[in-house]
Amino acid sequence: MGIWILLAIVCMAVAAPAGAQKKNKKGAPPPDAPVDLQTEMHTPDTQAVDIAIGEALGYWQIGDTDSLHKYYADDVVSVSGAWEAPIIGWDNFLKAYKAQRAQISGARMDRSNTLIKVLGNNAWATYQFVYVAQAQDKVAQFRGHTTLFLAKQANRWVITLDHSSVVDSTLPQPATPADPGPSAKP
Repeated sequence: MGIWILLAIVCMAVAAPAGAQKKNKKGAPPPDAPVDLQTEMHTPDTQAVDIAIGEALGYWQIGDTDSLHKYYADDVVSVSGAWEAPIIGWDNFLKAYKAQRAQISGARMDRSNTLIKVLGNNAWATYQFVYVAQAQDKVAQFRGHTTLFLAKQANRWVITLDHSSVVDSTLPQPATPADPGPSAKP
């Protein structure tokens, strides 16, 4: 969103001298041709997809669903790491997200080994994740893989398919001493 504000300010700055130039008829040489800001500020699609994924995960972690929706298509399909039917559509995704979030606290997801491939207005990305959250006074940790399909809609990358697979999950066990020491037998 910040880039759009910046572009609007730059467009106004470019338009103001153009109006003043029409009033200046003293034969002064015309200023240099304006720079195409879209070309100058263009972010490569692979980088734009990576940024979109990072921002979506950030909003996902803090629970900002309005901002999160900017990165998910209305007809998104989501396949979770659990054995359940795919979730179809943003409204159903949001309902499942809120239900999950109500049961946990302190959720954190870190991604690594991200690979992104862009083909025109479509892209896919895959990455590994570690998800840690507290549920029912226990810390749960899950490791897995996520694959996303994205489409460029209105010059913005949105997730159209979100598929995650859990590879490993562990719950912490109470600590037990390795050597209980000598036992006192009566």
